[in-house]
Amino acid sequence: MNLRSLRRTGLLAAVFCLVAAPAFAHHVMGGKTPSTFFEGLLSGLGHPVIGPDHLAFLVAIGLVVGMAGLNLALPALFVAAMALGVLVHVSGIGLPAPEVIVAISVLLAGLLIALGRALPVVAWGALFALAGLFHGYAFGESIYGAESTPLLAYLVGLVVSQSVLTVGVAFVARHMGAGVSGLAPRLVGAAIVGVGLTTLVLQIIPGA
Repeated sequence: MNLRSLRRTGLLAAVFCLVAAPAFAHHVMGGKTPSTFFEGLLSGLGHPVIGPDHLAFLVAIGLVVGMAGLNLALPALFVAAMALGVLVHVSGIGLPAPEVIVAISVLLAGLLIALGRALPVVAWGALFALAGLFHGYAFGESIYGAESTPLLAYLVGLVVSQSVLTVGVAFVARHMGAGVSGLAPRLVGAAIVGVGLTTLVLQIIPGA
């Protein structure tokens, strides 16, 4: 790991810490439910990016897959579970404490990366699938009550945005050649822990 790469990683970590905010504040359309295909697509593309907790988890997925040389089916598993979570929400089915569980998933993923823990593929798959369901459920709040056209566009936007982010980060991690115990991934993992912890505190103690 050269100095330039380490500096880039440190900058990324700093940005994650600075943008940490409550998960329920994500609204690409300013809180307005998308009513057209374009609005749905724009909202779906933007939500994973403007939400620091969701973005941090996507980076975590990419890092894990890239560092450990895992199959790209793992990000696809998360994305599929996420889409299911959106559909669960818009169908009116309730899940317990979704935002809290989202925060915990970010915290856990960051902690595993920061500690350099190499889990079995099945364990990572289970974590990504469960997290995807709750992340998707949280995303469903912004499209709840929308017509089928913007809903479909929203799902397309979410799938494209999150697939590009996770796979992109995975390729970057592989190119950098950092293993699971490398310093740079641990720094990013620590930043992800910060995002998860901040989000969790803001969920448990509103206005903190």
